[in-house]
Amino acid sequence: MESDPIVDEIHAVRKVLSRASDDDIRKIAEAAKARQVESGTKTFRLPSRKAKAVRQAS
Repeated sequence: MESDPIVDEIHAVRKVLSRASDDDIRKIAEAAKARQVESGTKTFRLPSRKAKAVRQAS
């Protein structure tokens, strides 16, 4: 399977962001939030949805 250059770029950026935050998911999230605030772009949160019941297989 050939590698996709877009996917490769996404993986490279993810790796850089992860290393910059010492691979700590909380630090990664905080940095992402800081970038959102810094960008000035209006963000919004969708309301949560109720989970649908799933039938069990027989």
